[in-house]
Amino acid sequence: MAKVILTQLKDCNAKIAALFETLPDAQLFSDLPGAGPHLATQPLVAFGSDRQQFTSAQAFMSYVGIAPVKEESGKKRWVHWRWSCPIFLRQTVVEWVNQSRRVSPWSQAFYQQQKRAGKTHRKAIRALAYKWGRILWRCWQDKTAYDEQKCLAALTKKKSLLIKLLEVEALDCPTP
Repeated sequence: MAKVILTQLKDCNAKIAALFETLPDAQLFSDLPGAGPHLATQPLVAFGSDRQQFTSAQAFMSYVGIAPVKEESGKKRWVHWRWSCPIFLRQTVVEWVNQSRRVSPWSQAFYQQQKRAGKTHRKAIRALAYKWGRILWRCWQDKTAYDEQKCLAALTKKKSLLIKLLEVEALDCPTP
């Protein structure tokens, strides 16, 4: 029985991969750092092809569930994880974001910055997902593949602390 299910799953994954390659925006998502063949399909499905569906990055991130919910009552304020969202899609985005740290220097620097600030792994990944959400939305809106060098240039232009962290880490870990 398990062999049959694994065979069917393998066939299904092959069909998904073949169909994914035929979609106009496939390259936008397959080029994302760390996405690979398994994690690129879900964000593409979430975005779809109607660029009017999400009028802002915030609208997309709220739909996916990576935008935090801020609540207030009296003098108290708190922030929590969004519960009303497609959970599988949110988890896929979070998994991809975690993978992006392995190949995107600014992602790893941002994650380390969050950890140094005392955030847990999960909170640091959620913060990174929020950053990636805006980048992903902009790439999708402009129909432009993500470019790590362009992102680093933008961070340099803004005089981002992340660029300084990247420079320090490069000094700490010289390449052979």
